[in-house]
Amino acid sequence: MPRVVNRALKEASPYNASITREQFLFYEMRITAKLINEGLDKEMVVKKIVSNNLFQYPTEKSVRRMALACIRRLAAIEDEALVAAIATQPSDVAKQICLYAMMRQYRLVWDFMITVVGEKYQKFDSSFSRMDLNSFFIRLQEQDDWVATWSDSTISKVRQVLMKTLVENDYLDSTTANHLNPVLISPVLENAIRNDGMTQALPAFNCLL
Repeated sequence: MPRVVNRALKEASPYNASITREQFLFYEMRITAKLINEGLDKEMVVKKIVSNNLFQYPTEKSVRRMALACIRRLAAIEDEALVAAIATQPSDVAKQICLYAMMRQYRLVWDFMITVVGEKYQKFDSSFSRMDLNSFFIRLQEQDDWVATWSDSTISKVRQVLMKTLVENDYLDSTTANHLNPVLISPVLENAIRNDGMTQALPAFNCLL
């Protein structure tokens, strides 16, 4: 019975912990976006990544799984120009768009970047600590019955991925940093967000509405 209940809770929730497996994946996203930008369809992209082991993973199964994950994340942007930008823009711009793609795919990342990081930028509060992450997950577990079933180890892993993602995008200097850096949104991403009507995401990139 508990397993059935948990399945129902999972299906009813907008949240999942799959970022513990998939993580930020900038290197893999860049490769996938380049192949898509060359005009290959989804099947050909996966086939090329797997056959040439472009991700340099130890098993074909892991390469295929992550190639499909990258395709899903790129599709979540719903913007071909941004996919092309990941493939062609300088790495700092491409990384920022990859973060936006991660936000669009995962409600958990979306909520964290907007309600924690974005809110701090809006309040001109550069402080950041483990307490901010802990408070976010406490609120999430209070609001969502599925997240409330997550183990401490799952929460810890998700928290680590969020921290590493912030470091990779220069929000934090390290995983032990105690303040947010004043990031600057790229015009490519800002224009796309505004054109797509997703302006609620702007504060997450230190861009006030």
